[in-house]
Amino acid sequence: MKIAAPLCLSLILLLPGPAYAKGCIKGAVVGGVAGHYAGHHGVLGAMAGCAIGHHRAKEHEKEHSQQDPG
Repeated sequence: MKIAAPLCLSLILLLPGPAYAKGCIKGAVVGGVAGHYAGHHGVLGAMAGCAIGHHRAKEHEKEHSQQDPG
């Protein structure tokens, strides 16, 4: 217990600023469900879905910023 409190405090202080995770929640839900049905790997599917959803959201945002010149 003496080690856990300082360790938790140091981990909290090392966390980066706000996370910009557009597309992550939707991708995680879809990936989690797909992973669950494909061999009970829901957590792995959720992690992969989050990464893919975030990547696609960034591409979509970049695409729209290039089309809108102002």
